[in-house]
Amino acid sequence: MRGGLDVATLVGLAAAAGVILVAITAGGSLRAFVDPPSLMIVLGGTLAVTTASFSLGDVAVAWKHAAAVLIHQTLDPKGVARQVLLLAEAARRAGPETLKNVLPELRSEPFLHRSVTLITEGLPPDVIERMLAGQVEASAGVHGKSAGVLRRASEVAPAMGLIGTLVGLVQMLGSLNDPSAIGPAMALALLTTFYGAVLGNVVLAPLAAKVERAAEDDALVKTLYTIGAVSIARQENPRRLEMLLNAVLPPGKRIQYFDREAPSVGA
Repeated sequence: MRGGLDVATLVGLAAAAGVILVAITAGGSLRAFVDPPSLMIVLGGTLAVTTASFSLGDVAVAWKHAAAVLIHQTLDPKGVARQVLLLAEAARRAGPETLKNVLPELRSEPFLHRSVTLITEGLPPDVIERMLAGQVEASAGVHGKSAGVLRRASEVAPAMGLIGTLVGLVQMLGSLNDPSAIGPAMALALLTTFYGAVLGNVVLAPLAAKVERAAEDDALVKTLYTIGAVSIARQENPRRLEMLLNAVLPPGKRIQYFDREAPSVGA
């Protein structure tokens, strides 16, 4: 298990914010870039339009996934492959029923626990494959929808900024005879575009990309578990299972368990 803060995301967002702040403070006052009506238009409008495009549940799940990629726990694919091979070796030596003894240790990884449970229940390999593949597809669909919500929000935010700009320009043109009202109207016109561009391109678009990446990592891990569960249920040789796992793993993550990593007999 690899967990903790996603340093790349946090550093990237912090660096982008830092560059913007330096540009603002170098040429003027930070206070001039704070305008509550502009924030209301961009933030509220983006949330409202995104929700209208999907549903409240979809939006809530998307923000949950976006927060999860900042403080994440991911399984190392190489570690997953080794774990699957260890289970395969144990089942090869003592039969699939022996895996019941390790089920309590697998509760921290629900998908693996489910996979091993199906094996110990004696279900046919084809049935196990269909059930687990269905769960992988369903999980990928949920993550894909969350990424779609964030992508949609990243598109809406600049549009809401443009709408706010038009509102500010209308207000400004309607109050040309009042010099004191021109300044606030111009601020609304310009700052909404600024807020929309920052929110859409600096915050939402990177989060959508991270959710998509997390979905790919999750699908890879669950695919490895599925391959292992089907192979164990078929009582195949673990060496063949190693080849099947390496066919799915990226080149840099492939393992040589039996040639280098497996403990020698009598050691």
